[in-house]
Amino acid sequence: MKFPYGVSDFYKLITEGYFYVDRTDRIPLIEGMGDQLLFLRPRRFGKSLFLSMLENYYDVAKADQFEQLFGGLAIGRNPTPRRNQYFVMRWDFSTVAAYGDANEITQALYRHVNSRIQDFAAYYQHLLPRPIEIYPTDAVASFQSALTAVRQTPYKLYLLIDEYDNFANELAMDGQPTGKQRYDALLRGEGTLKTLFKAVKAAASGFGLDRVFITGVSPIVLSDLTSGYNVSEMITLQPEFNDLCGFHEAEIAATLRQIAAACGWAEAQAAEALEMVRTFYNGYRFTTATAAERVYNPTLALYFFKHFQRTCSYPENMLDSNLAMDRGKIAHIASLPGGGQVILDAVNGAPALAVSALADRFGVEDMLTAVKDAPFMASFLYYFGVLTFGGRTPTGELILSIPNLVTRKLYIERIQDLLLPDRHVLDKGRQTARVLWQTGDLQPLCDFIEQRYYTVFDNRDYHWVNELTVKTTFLTLLFNDIAYIMDSEPALERTYADLVMIVRPEMRQYQLLDILLEFKYVSLKEAELTGAAARALSAAAVAELPQIKAKLAEAQETLPGYRARLLARYGARLRLRTYAVVSLGFERLVWKAV
Repeated sequence: MKFPYGVSDFYKLITEGYFYVDRTDRIPLIEGMGDQLLFLRPRRFGKSLFLSMLENYYDVAKADQFEQLFGGLAIGRNPTPRRNQYFVMRWDFSTVAAYGDANEITQALYRHVNSRIQDFAAYYQHLLPRPIEIYPTDAVASFQSALTAVRQTPYKLYLLIDEYDNFANELAMDGQPTGKQRYDALLRGEGTLKTLFKAVKAAASGFGLDRVFITGVSPIVLSDLTSGYNVSEMITLQPEFNDLCGFHEAEIAATLRQIAAACGWAEAQAAEALEMVRTFYNGYRFTTATAAERVYNPTLALYFFKHFQRTCSYPENMLDSNLAMDRGKIAHIASLPGGGQVILDAVNGAPALAVSALADRFGVEDMLTAVKDAPFMASFLYYFGVLTFGGRTPTGELILSIPNLVTRKLYIERIQDLLLPDRHVLDKGRQTARVLWQTGDLQPLCDFIEQRYYTVFDNRDYHWVNELTVKTTFLTLLFNDIAYIMDSEPALERTYADLVMIVRPEMRQYQLLDILLEFKYVSLKEAELTGAAARALSAAAVAELPQIKAKLAEAQETLPGYRARLLARYGARLRLRTYAVVSLGFERLVWKAV
């Protein structure tokens, strides 16, 4: 199979026989939703390819190629009357530079729009009765000239705008006063971008423009456009479009079976490959309908497919470097007041990170100056694909959760930066983690946490400390998705202990142990101790505290059941070590192998 990693040209995919997951059956639904639509998805989620498909479907100049392009797809068996009935123009704002002053950004935007209009004029010259004038300093005038030419034909224009918010998001995230000034110059008053969208709005009122389909990541720009463009309908959360750009698990499984068979793998190994992909990549849900199937990020899936087919092995680094840029969005939230707590809450997952409704109208003023509450920050992370819909609370609030293991890695890296910013100290902590992986000795890791990690917390943190916080402390040091399937509670339906580390199948040839940890917490108040008094106790004295002994016994009682379920799931191949760990405040640790 030819996997189109990084290819977003529909024509190339179909004519050159690339792998393609068919979503053309949604075209009639999209036509019925309205004339001007906005569809938001995280970056690298297949939006550009979808626009390219629409471009080829509606392009009047490709009418004689319809059977070649769509004959084997769902829409080819039942096309709509609008097929091949439009001039199609496409703008891609991801190519517009966000640097320089407002005038330079304006010129970059105008250059892009003018270049697309020039391409449009050249491509359709055999169908247009008059030439299109290009105004180098006024792309709006160029657009109006194109519309004048279109109106003299039997056809109308379909405008596709890709990543409408890309360069504006860069400015909004700038964080500097100059960034806001440049953004305001584009969107406030008669700003350039606002003027351009006003022209689009006006063109749809009988001046040659019939339909508009816009993609982007967030609603930030839409909010600031206000009256400049208030006619689009957002279809982002509609249940029927949940999988518009994502892959179903059945599609993933069928592809993996084909690759595994070509590699000579047994059926059980193909099932193992699916388990790997499910744990690392599955989990996105873009509708509040709780029954909706979770979908896979197509870029991540194609990255895995291509490597798997080429090498008959899994990628060592399951996080595609092209998506690692998303850590910047997590870092942005972590830098805001209260943002670090949102990041910790997302990783802990209990209590659930819940919002009454997703914020869908916030502008750059909100991004740069307004006080950010947890729902605002969580909504921001949702739009950028590092949180997703995870169900509802008993009171009906929306739960936002980390979708999968590769995304969890981005959070863990940020927590490491928050709590252990000294890389030398972090490296020392990782060395103690290696001792646990290789020998099963937990003591060096506990010593490090007591001596170097717990010292970063102070009394103001104690109001939210519990065993989940202790788990996060260990997780930041133990996290290793190169060798392990880490923190696999979601995949295991949360029926196992607090922290599970299962050695990845291809890493079982090495001397690595599977790890199972259960955490408990005793506050200093419960133990009737001050921090100084707790630190002064010997290890043996801490272990003899009644509250510690009770919690340790509680953890020990639950671990055999967890162990049995893991062994039943993974079999005798596990080299499983289980541990009960009790934290006394953020001062001391007691552990026991079970």
